[in-house]
Amino acid sequence: MTSSSTLRDPSPVTAPDRAPGKLLLGTDFLRGLADLGSMSVTWPVLLSAPRGDGQPVLVIPGLGTGDVSTMALRNYLTVLGYDAYGWGLGVNVGPTAKIAQGAPTKLRAIHDKHGRPVTVIGWSLGGLIARRLAREMPEMVRQVITLGSPIRIRTHDHSHGRRLYAMFGKRHVEQFDMPLEEGLPPLPMPTTSIYSRLDGIVSWHACLDVVTQRSENIEVHAAHLGLGYQAAALYAVADRLAQPEGGWTPFVPPRWARAAYPRPTERIAPTPD
Repeated sequence: MTSSSTLRDPSPVTAPDRAPGKLLLGTDFLRGLADLGSMSVTWPVLLSAPRGDGQPVLVIPGLGTGDVSTMALRNYLTVLGYDAYGWGLGVNVGPTAKIAQGAPTKLRAIHDKHGRPVTVIGWSLGGLIARRLAREMPEMVRQVITLGSPIRIRTHDHSHGRRLYAMFGKRHVEQFDMPLEEGLPPLPMPTTSIYSRLDGIVSWHACLDVVTQRSENIEVHAAHLGLGYQAAALYAVADRLAQPEGGWTPFVPPRWARAAYPRPTERIAPTPD
């Protein structure tokens, strides 16, 4: 078991009430294109990533994007032997009735088809939806991986996506209450938050999860719009998927790739039951 004294909550100290600066915002799109273009160069390295048991994976796109944006990630996972699914709900515009009802239905359908828990990967806003699914349907979720998701966001000012999100507000049937996940316990399954200090859309501080014996934060060098293509992020996703079901240890990058992960993964020492 994990005692309350082993939890580390970084958000009160490190989360300023502002989104990334203009330089990061203004260059994020071009840097994201560079991350996408680099996939062909890094493909041999990506293919060397650990491989798991072929579990089903549901990938949820970010705000204002759909399954096309996650196609490269899903294709990569398919090559590694996983059954990777898009969410099939069109453009992610937040918790509309279609999305609030459709996301659980999609997760349940994948779970029932394979007869086993599903790993849910969410990019940006998709990560918030992934974590909500995990809380509502924990028996169907094997682990949660988020990419540049402001899972600990305290105010909408932490994200440059707030105006786009507000544009769809009248269609939302529910809201993500702020501060997000305030007072909620850690997810009951393994969770990984992949983030970048070079993120030009959301505050990287807001992407930091509480570190426990079954949750972690992994830093990479990537644009927000490139997190689904950048080699270090993809390799970390593959490594996490290769974990045996029922067994989980924090991410340890291979020695030759340690420069790609600038901040060592925090670890929590096991505590007696």
